Amino acid sequence: MKCGCGCACSTNALTDEQKKILAAMEQCGGPCGTKEIATATGLDAKALTSRIADLKKQGLADSPARCKHGITAEGLKALKG
Repeated sequence: MKCGCGCACSTNALTDEQKKILAAMEQCGGPCGTKEIATATGLDAKALTSRIADLKKQGLADSPARCKHGITAEGLKALKG
């Protein structure tokens, strides 16, 4: 799914930042909180919220529980390239 803004998702290529986020979600082994992902990636938690929203729009991440985030099957496929 493309967002239409001309960013990396327009080419279906993941940015290094997106790869870090998805890898952190995968390593959690299940839904994890924003703070956990921020710690694992070294990214700011507030900025991370926006990045996760973008990944969700692309179908690469989901929120199976309130304030918890996980990687989707499509996200795993994209991460593994």
